[in-house]
Amino acid sequence: MKPAVSVITIGVDDLQQSVHFYRDGLGFPTEGIVGEEFEHGAVAFFDLQAGLKLAVWKRESIAHEAGITAGQPNPAEFTLGHNVNSKAEVDAIMEKAERAGAFITDPAHEAFWGGYSGHFQDPDGHLWEIVWNPGWMETD
Repeated sequence: MKPAVSVITIGVDDLQQSVHFYRDGLGFPTEGIVGEEFEHGAVAFFDLQAGLKLAVWKRESIAHEAGITAGQPNPAEFTLGHNVNSKAEVDAIMEKAERAGAFITDPAHEAFWGGYSGHFQDPDGHLWEIVWNPGWMETD
């Protein structure tokens, strides 16, 4: 298996609300919800960087597709990290996320390791970290 990820799928309770948050609130490009004609098929894909998409799919549909029983969501299971090029960019994204309806769990601050970061949860509780790492500059 090649060590690469092409789609990150997160389970949501309200697909419309998630599309609104990511598309309208954060500005992620999408064609909207597709697959509504299929039972358990409605999903939305958002373009991230080249070769990577974020998918939002109803939790019950993921459980059905994977043949598992859905459990209680736990936001500490993983984080989605977004590295940026400055402290000001961290602050701007955190403010944008809050305006879009995110819950700020950890306001942006100086990190013990020398960077600057903050955390927020999307409407379904998924945890995002927005971070500036002086040793890891991003390129467009």
